[in-house]
Amino acid sequence: MIEAEDNQGNENGNVETYFAPAERAHGDVLQADIEIISQNPVIDTVMHVVGGFVAVLNEHRQILALNKTFLETLDIDNIDHTLGLRLGEAIHCIHACEQPGGCGTSQFCSTCGAAIAMVASLAHNTSEARECVATVRKEGKFVDLYFQVRCCPISFRGQQFLLLFLQDATLQQQQAALERAFFHDINNTIGALVLNSQLLNLQNDREKTSILAKRIKQLAVQLGKEVEIQSVLSHKRSHIYQVMPQRIAIEEMLQEIQGAFANHPVAVGKTLQRPQRTPDVQLVTDATLLRRILMNMLVNAFEATPSGGEVKLWVETSDQSVTFCVWNRQAIPSDVARRVFQRNFSTKAESGRGLGTYTMKLFGETYLGGTVGFTTSDAEGTVFRLCLPADLGANQNHA
Repeated sequence: MIEAEDNQGNENGNVETYFAPAERAHGDVLQADIEIISQNPVIDTVMHVVGGFVAVLNEHRQILALNKTFLETLDIDNIDHTLGLRLGEAIHCIHACEQPGGCGTSQFCSTCGAAIAMVASLAHNTSEARECVATVRKEGKFVDLYFQVRCCPISFRGQQFLLLFLQDATLQQQQAALERAFFHDINNTIGALVLNSQLLNLQNDREKTSILAKRIKQLAVQLGKEVEIQSVLSHKRSHIYQVMPQRIAIEEMLQEIQGAFANHPVAVGKTLQRPQRTPDVQLVTDATLLRRILMNMLVNAFEATPSGGEVKLWVETSDQSVTFCVWNRQAIPSDVARRVFQRNFSTKAESGRGLGTYTMKLFGETYLGGTVGFTTSDAEGTVFRLCLPADLGANQNHA
């Protein structure tokens, strides 16, 4: 961590930062910057002509001007309430106030595309473009927003400023993330179907043939359900899905999941460990979504596990909830861990570990009313947890 002295009159003296400088302009200095920008006819033209969100920042990344689109989106009636803030503070990013220095100074900010673009543009006096995923508070809820960001340095009266251009591509990226995760899941299911079919063709033992035939049927049903879910989510209103709660025997569900990985491509040469006894409880939830989440949790764990390694699956229960836990030995690097549930927003995401985390979060929390989280460390490995209410409710809809 760096301690940066605020030369603009900050009352706190030295301000700690993990990434961008914490210094700000205050009082007359800030007001002078605002007046320089407000009186510039070129900036005024840019504000009225350029589409999307446009802002002008000072060298401390503070807002000096916003265009009408930005103001309307932020639901700001009086721009004076926003001037002097930084971008994350204006859009209510959940990490903007984690450090005394504000937006740009937290550990999370070192992976923020907007912060990186601003710092790089100011440091190198060049135009910089990045992609930014921000989790913001909006109407009492946490919402993920995706922006394409471009920062362009400009100079007036011997001072340096930044033109900030944002294009909101949230809906497009959500849809793209769902499609990528869908095809990833489909490929895994088809791979398991093919492998089990090949084993069935080579099998002469009647009992083993029956087991393989049952697995193939389960995988075929699962494939059809995944297509059905994707068909609904691919609709123009992509987050509408009719939840179908039903009573599920947990042990039966886990046996089915374990059977699906017996000959799954990602699990070849690896072991799935389960406790000998599972709590004898039932759960009222959407079985199709639960199965998909658990499959994603296990696929991610197996993909992170080397040949000869093991993955663990177990359940913890209370009177009000049921928690499904998946463990693997590999720790998640800290920079990845901070954005593990946002990785699907990247247009450069590749198939493999982590691709299903966005849908795990979406289905587990938005539709099943639970929580999805994880812990990770070099000593303890990584545990993903899906905590669900014991009874989702027979007439619950989610949108």
